Amino acid sequence: MENLLSPAEITDAVIEVGRKKVNRTNQQMLLLGILAGIFIALGAYTSNMVIHTFSPENYGLMKFVQGAVFPVGLILVIVAGAELFTGNTLIFLSFMDKKVSVKKMLNNWVWVYIGNFIGSILFVALIHYSGLLNASGGRLGALHVKIAAGKTSLTIIEIFTRGILANFVVCLAVWMAIGCKTMTGKVLAIWFPIMAFVAGGFEHSVANMYYIPAGIIEKINYSSLTGLSSVKLATLNWNGFAYNLIYSTLGNILGGGIFISIMYYVIFKSNLDKSSSVEE
Repeated sequence: MENLLSPAEITDAVIEVGRKKVNRTNQQMLLLGILAGIFIALGAYTSNMVIHTFSPENYGLMKFVQGAVFPVGLILVIVAGAELFTGNTLIFLSFMDKKVSVKKMLNNWVWVYIGNFIGSILFVALIHYSGLLNASGGRLGALHVKIAAGKTSLTIIEIFTRGILANFVVCLAVWMAIGCKTMTGKVLAIWFPIMAFVAGGFEHSVANMYYIPAGIIEKINYSSLTGLSSVKLATLNWNGFAYNLIYSTLGNILGGGIFISIMYYVIFKSNLDKSSSVEE
């Protein structure tokens, strides 16, 4: 177990990581946020590339393959070093432990969120001008449009609950990666939960910063190849993007940062653990 922290030790490590994150300069947060936006967009694009010729009859296998490739994004964030808003919602634990003020926590969230958005849009632009979405006669571009239209046509409760589920899993991946002391351990700790999150069809706000803008921009080029009705495509616009982003972000904050932080704080940092052997 020397290569792994115990659950109680991970709790302390996450608190310390949060303290360090909020003490970076705003410029560092923004630039690291841009990198994370690019990394997650890379995972989203590449996972679309590998599944774009799957038939609907192989939907389960398609989601598994998509999920198997997508984790490269978070692996790059954790190992190469970047700031991802959804993972940074765990700073709420540092706030609960009085190591971080609410002002510093929110300042980090805002700068990183902006950086994630900029990085995602930069990647959308690069992919757009690369011509890569013409793969398989435009089927890759059409898949981007279909995924984006599906996301913007969800109801508020669907987006919000899927956002809770997404960051519950993403934050667990970050949590376990912090507890691993080897490169292999970190990669495996990230891969399995993120594969499950993507295969499960949950809503991740930063991933959607790539998926939906890419779909909006490519709508004019590939909508005829999607087989979607004009009604289904009608929600695929910038208002639909904002609608999805607001509720997926709120769900992400609740499902990841707040729920996981509260649970582990109560278990390991409150009086509950004084008479228990949970740490063992």
